[in-house]
Amino acid sequence: MLNRRTYFIREHVGLFKLKDTYDILDPETNEQIGFASEATPSWAVWLRLLLKKHMLPVTIAVREQSESAPLIQIQRGWTFLRSKVHVLDAQEQKIGYFKSKLFSFNGGFYVYNLQDEQIAEIKGSWKSWDFKFISASGQEIGMVTKKWAGLGQELFTNADNYLISINDMGETQAASNALLLAAGLAIDTVFNEQQ
Repeated sequence: MLNRRTYFIREHVGLFKLKDTYDILDPETNEQIGFASEATPSWAVWLRLLLKKHMLPVTIAVREQSESAPLIQIQRGWTFLRSKVHVLDAQEQKIGYFKSKLFSFNGGFYVYNLQDEQIAEIKGSWKSWDFKFISASGQEIGMVTKKWAGLGQELFTNADNYLISINDMGETQAASNALLLAAGLAIDTVFNEQQ
């Protein structure tokens, strides 16, 4: 699943759900290729009734099958002003991290590798829900765009549908895909909760 260049993300609709779940689909065939689900500890989920969700720890696990071991995990600890989100591989080893911008009117965050080198910046707008992945050299390497889910779902739920597309990056494609897929998911699952 991590060798693809496009992913359609469909959030499960739920009126009073405490944990978020997403289907990861092939945008051309609409075939399910994976799942992303919140794997946050129960104590943190119940603490959301007292504290704002964006301040609490969250873990998102990305799997090929609903019961299989995670391919990648997105983990954020306690947050006050600025989030630092770690991305782990299937062996639970860190492969990079995201750091939120301290002051930004348009939203977005930075993507770093394990050597603390910034490899991308996520730029965009929470209002239009269009984000670009910009490499450290200034080239566009991918994007996230929101897809219309229908009037009923858009007005009465907070479920989102969006497309993540990653440009061809040659030899560095496999290493970059996991971080950029995680970054696309983190826009909604981790950083959008602050809005």
